[in-house]
Amino acid sequence: MIPYAEIHSVAIGPLTIYVWGFFVALGCLVGLWVARGLARKRGLNLDVLTSAFSWALVGALVGARVGYFLFYDFWTFWEEPLVFFALNGGGYSVIGGFIGAVGLGVWCLKKYQVDVLKYADVMIFGLPIGLGIGRIGCFFIHDHPGTVTDFWLGAEYVDGIARHDLGLYLSLNGFLLALVFWWLSRRDVWVGLYVVLFLGWYGVTRFGLDFLRIGDVKYWSLTPAQYASVVMVAAAAFLIYRFKHKT
Repeated sequence: MIPYAEIHSVAIGPLTIYVWGFFVALGCLVGLWVARGLARKRGLNLDVLTSAFSWALVGALVGARVGYFLFYDFWTFWEEPLVFFALNGGGYSVIGGFIGAVGLGVWCLKKYQVDVLKYADVMIFGLPIGLGIGRIGCFFIHDHPGTVTDFWLGAEYVDGIARHDLGLYLSLNGFLLALVFWWLSRRDVWVGLYVVLFLGWYGVTRFGLDFLRIGDVKYWSLTPAQYASVVMVAAAAFLIYRFKHKT
């Protein structure tokens, strides 16, 4: 079992570093760096990529906040709308972040009149490593506890009970997919593969892992993320169908 260690912030002199935010920011920077490497290899415009990434990041942050209150904690927002701006109080939905990122990212790419799929494929290439790093922050603050377990990767919580820690699992999932992407990048793959693979991989793993969560709101026995996961897998299947019939 993994011994319990909860770290929310670290003080360095007068500076306070919030662990979750630090790892999310680090994940974004590393993800962009990885995406730029593939973009350079494919001969894409790095300025366009960085601009689209910046807009996607804004969309992700806003979408993550909106998604959380819309699907997970609507009545808190209804009773106290200003809580939306209490950014250091937690409350972000990665699925809402995906939706927001896609919305503003695609808008930006269309504004530059470039091939959206080519740039989206490169941006997605950097996403798994970013998620892997970002979710380390979730693990350190233990904000996604799971069901009781004797699995060797279970985390022993402050009450002495070992549980699945979904922050850890999602971090490992991100790193594993990043390795798969790296392996594929050394081969001649078709444009759009990273988009399809991410949608299918993340959709399937997130759907399964959410059964281990406790405390999440559910609608007809499934979490909001599980419904979104079904949509992601369906989107991956649709894109495969479209690509297949284009060749």
